[in-house]
Amino acid sequence: MLLLFIALIVLIILSAFFSGSETGMMSLNRYRLRHRARKGDKKSAEVAALLERPDRLLGVILIGNTFANILSSAIATLIAVHYFGEAGIVVVTILLTLTILIFGETTPKTLAALYPERVAYPAAGPLRILLKILHPLVWLSNTVANAILRLFRVKVTKQKFDPLSTEEIRTLVYEASSKISVNYQTLLLRILDLETVVVEDVMVPRNEIYGINLDDHWDSIMQQIITSHHTHLPVYRDSIENIQGIIDLRNLFMDLSAGTLTKAKLLTLLDPAYLVPEATAVNVQLLNFQQNHIYIGMVIDEYGDIKGLINLKDILEEIVGEFSPDLDSAANMIWQQKDGSYLVDAAINIRDLIRLTKWQLPFSGPKTLSGLIIEELEMIPTRKVCLRLSGYPVEVMRVRDNRIERVRIWPKAFREVKQGF
Repeated sequence: MLLLFIALIVLIILSAFFSGSETGMMSLNRYRLRHRARKGDKKSAEVAALLERPDRLLGVILIGNTFANILSSAIATLIAVHYFGEAGIVVVTILLTLTILIFGETTPKTLAALYPERVAYPAAGPLRILLKILHPLVWLSNTVANAILRLFRVKVTKQKFDPLSTEEIRTLVYEASSKISVNYQTLLLRILDLETVVVEDVMVPRNEIYGINLDDHWDSIMQQIITSHHTHLPVYRDSIENIQGIIDLRNLFMDLSAGTLTKAKLLTLLDPAYLVPEATAVNVQLLNFQQNHIYIGMVIDEYGDIKGLINLKDILEEIVGEFSPDLDSAANMIWQQKDGSYLVDAAINIRDLIRLTKWQLPFSGPKTLSGLIIEELEMIPTRKVCLRLSGYPVEVMRVRDNRIERVRIWPKAFREVKQGF
C-alpha cells in the first residue's frame, strides 16, 4: 500500500510537470528565444526546435498529463476502497480533484506563467526524450486532431515566426522605457515614423529657398558665397524654376583665394540639379541620398514644378532632432504667455508643433499652421479673426501681404472644455 501512496505522489508531480511545461513553453518570449538561439545558446535552440511544431509538443504534453491524471485517479480509487470501502470513493475523488487542481494545475501553471524560462528550459530535455519515445502515439493523436482541424480549414504546418509590424515594434519601444534611455527611445520612435513621412513634410518651402540668382550683380553673388552658412546652394536664373544646378561651395575655395572666380567659372563647377518627387518617403530618400552620394535635391510636384528643397540635414534632423538651436528652429517659433496661451509663428511646421506641444492637431493636410488656418476658414483673413482648430481656440493676431504671421492659441481652454464632457 505504501508503494501506491508513493506512486500517487509521483503521478501528481508528473501532472504538475506537464501542466507547468505547457504554460511555460507557450509563455516564452519567442523573439528573445530566437535571439539567444542565434547567439549559440544550445538550450534556447532546443526549446525553439520544440516550438517549431506546437502540435507535436502539445501532443506529448497532453498525453503525459492525461496519463498521469487517469492513473492517479485509478490508484486513489484503490486506496479509497482499501481503507474506506465503496463509500470512500466519493470522498477520495473530491480530495484528488482538489489536489490535482491546486498542486497539478493552478500552482505549476501560475509559476510557469510568471517565470516561463525557468520552467521551460529545464523541461525541454525530458520533453524531447518523451517525444521520441511516444512518437507513434503522438503521431496518431496529431493525425486525428489535424484531420478534424482540416474540416474547419485550419492547416497545421511548421510554426513560423511572423515578423513584427511597425506598430508592434513601436509598442515594444514604449514598453521598454525602463530598459532604455529617453533619448534612445525618442530616436527609435522617430526612425519608425520615417516611413509615414514624405519629402513634402520636411522640405524647405519654395519661398524660403536660399540660392544664387545669376541675374544678380556679381558683387552680390560673391557676398552670398562668402557669408553663406550652407555647403551647397541651388543656382538659378531669375526664378528657381529656371534652375541651372547645385554648387558645392567647398569647390570654390581655390578660386576665391586666387581671385579668379567668375560667373563663367561658377557655371562650369555646377552639379546637375537632383529632382525629388514630393511624395517620396523620407526613409527612401535617405537611402537615395546615400546611394547617389548627394546631399541636396529639388522637390517637384506631379507637374514638374519646383515646390521646395530637401537636404540630408533635414532628414537627419527628423531622426535626431535639431543639430543646434537657431533662429529658424521650431522651438523658437513658440512663446508661452503668462495667461496660459501661446503665441506661435504661423509658418511653423504642423508636425514640429505637435512634437513640441503634444497638441492634438491634424497633420495629414496642410504642412504649416498658416495653411491649416486658411483651410479651416476657406479664405485668407485680412484682419484679426478667431476660430477653433480641432477644438483649440485660435486667434489670428497678425496678417501681412496675404500671409498669416502670428497666432495665439489657448490649449488650456481646450482641456477645460474636454474635461467638461
